[in-house]
Amino acid sequence: MGVLIRDAGERDETGAIVVELRLLNEGSEPRTFPLPDRVEARVERGDHAQQIWLTRVTALPANVTIPTGGFARARYRFSAPAGESLDGAGLSFPVWSTGSFRLAVRPAPAPQLAEVLPKATEAPQAAPPLSDRAAGNAFLDNLSAYEPIYAAYGPGTDSEARIQISFKYQLFGTRQAEGLPRSWREGLHFAYTQRMFWDLGADSSPFRNIDYQPELFYLTPAATLGSGVSLSAQAGIRHESNGRDGAASRSINSIYMAPMAAIPLGDGYRLALAPRLSVFVGDKSDNPDIRRFRGNAGLFMEVGEDDGLRLSTFTRFNFGSGKGSISADLSYPLPRLLGGGPDFYLFGQSFVGYGENLLDYDRRTSRFRIGVALVR
Repeated sequence: MGVLIRDAGERDETGAIVVELRLLNEGSEPRTFPLPDRVEARVERGDHAQQIWLTRVTALPANVTIPTGGFARARYRFSAPAGESLDGAGLSFPVWSTGSFRLAVRPAPAPQLAEVLPKATEAPQAAPPLSDRAAGNAFLDNLSAYEPIYAAYGPGTDSEARIQISFKYQLFGTRQAEGLPRSWREGLHFAYTQRMFWDLGADSSPFRNIDYQPELFYLTPAATLGSGVSLSAQAGIRHESNGRDGAASRSINSIYMAPMAAIPLGDGYRLALAPRLSVFVGDKSDNPDIRRFRGNAGLFMEVGEDDGLRLSTFTRFNFGSGKGSISADLSYPLPRLLGGGPDFYLFGQSFVGYGENLLDYDRRTSRFRIGVALVR
C-alpha cells in the first residue's frame, strides 16, 4: 500500500485545511482500506513536532476497496489559524505506522505531492499465534462509538463514581465500500449503553445501581445544506432496566424520535442540536409515575471543536409537573494539555435534578465528578 498527498493546503468553506490522500494498492490482490472518522497526525518542522487531529470528510465512505494497481481518494480536514500552512513540514500518521510508509510534504509548485518513504530498519510484524477473529468478518467495520465512554469520580455521595460504556452496531453494514448505491437498510442500528454507579465510600465498595440500555434505532443519512448546516434524524425503541428485583426493580420502555442539526460556527467550532420526544410504552409497574419526573421531552445541545474544548448538555423536562433534570459534560484532549501522552480526554461531569439513574428516578440529586473519557 502506498500513499500520495495530492493537496495539503487548500482551505474549505469553514477555513479548515484540507488534506487529500491517494491510497495506492501496489499488491497482487484487491484490498479494503478502513478510513477512521478521526485520525491523529504528526507534523514535523525541523526540530519541532506537533500533534493534530484530522477529521474525515463525511461525504466519503468509511472503507474503500482498491483494486490491484488502482487507487482511491481520501479527504481529511483540520482546523488551523489563518496563515498556517503545511509547506515544508513532515506529515505522518501514527495509526497507520505499519512500517510501510511515511508521508513527507515538500514545498513545491502546485499541485503539492508527497513521497512514500519506506522504513527499511523495521522488520515486518509476525502474525499472532491465534487466529485473527476480525479476518473475513464485518464486525469491526460495523461497530462504532455511540454515547460517551468514561469513568468519573466525585466524593461525598452514595454514588461517587460513574462509569459508562456504549457502542452501536450497523446491522446490515454499508455497501459504499463496494461502490454500490446506498440501501435504506444501512440506517438500522443496534446500540447498547451501560451506566454503573459505584459507592466507593461504603464497606466493600458496592455498585449501588447499574442501568442497562439496549435499543434499536434508525438513523437517516445526513443532508448538508448550502450554508454548511447538516441535518439528520434518529428514531427508535429503547429498553431501560437495572436488573434488580423487589422494591429496587426498575424497568421502562420508550419509543423516541430526535431530529438533529449541526451548525458550523467558524474557526473549527460547531453547534449541534437534537430535541427529543419520547413516549413510554408497555408495563410501568416498577415505576408507574416516572413520566412525572422525567417528562416526555428532552434537548441535547453540544458546542465546541472536534479536537479541542467541548461542552455537551442534555435536559429532560415535564412542563406539567415542573420536574426534570440537566446534565453537562465538559471535555478536553489530554494530549493537548500534556504535549502528547495517552489518547484520553480530561472529563468533567455535572448533574442536577431527578433520575440520574433508574433507581433514583424520583429522587432529586446534585452531582459533580471529574475523570477521563475514551469517547466524548
